[in-house]
Amino acid sequence: MANTETALKDAMTSIEGATGVALVDYTSGMALGTLGGGKDFNLEVAAAGNTDVVRAKLRTMEHLGIKDEIEDILITLGTQYHMIRLLRARGGNGLFLYLVLDSGRANLAMARHQLKKIEADLEV
Repeated sequence: MANTETALKDAMTSIEGATGVALVDYTSGMALGTLGGGKDFNLEVAAAGNTDVVRAKLRTMEHLGIKDEIEDILITLGTQYHMIRLLRARGGNGLFLYLVLDSGRANLAMARHQLKKIEADLEV
């Protein structure tokens, strides 16, 4: 079992192209932990903003009567990929992992696979 700090470090070191990662509570919009980012990319602001993305998708699914769970949400930008992975394991209700990738260096399939593995090992 990995704690938050270990999981974030694992994401940054094991996922090619990772430039930032956060564990976020989408009920409050608060980042419970961040790693990476920088002066040009504030992970705290991004984490808070992406809670709106998660809430909107959950609300839309409810309105449509979709009885399923979100695994990932992917946002592709010109130079970055933003991946949101909702936690379903061990006390992860209301939490998501937010990963920012350099699109020139990242492999989305491998990033998704690795983030799923990190989620499975995360103890919140």
